[in-house]
Amino acid sequence: MPGSLLLFGLPFAALCAVVVGFGPAERWLAERNARRHARRSPPLDRRPLEAVAADVRRLRRSLALVPAGAPMARRRALQAACDDVLGEAAGMLEVPHALATEPPGRTRDAERLRLLAALEAAGLAVRD
Repeated sequence: MPGSLLLFGLPFAALCAVVVGFGPAERWLAERNARRHARRSPPLDRRPLEAVAADVRRLRRSLALVPAGAPMARRRALQAACDDVLGEAAGMLEVPHALATEPPGRTRDAERLRLLAALEAAGLAVRD
């Protein structure tokens, strides 16, 4: 009787140990692979500064080339896109700005010009 208990009990105990130990081992392997992958290629949580600068130049050029008879919605959409990209560039270069809080009008236009000058002083090529 004790022999048959060992004969059936030992493989059952080994199987239980494998099943119970598989979860932590799998998590450990997944974490290890994630750490190794993160070291090889750091995650890009934002666009490169060169792409943002190119977008600023492209949007400013598009805004300057809007014809006189074009719908106002087109001009406002380009201006809003330009403001968004300027804010993104300011965040990347840590330039303080109040572009998002200014109401549309002359104060926002003045803040836009001030931000463009500050970005250019920070080293961003905003002019063609």
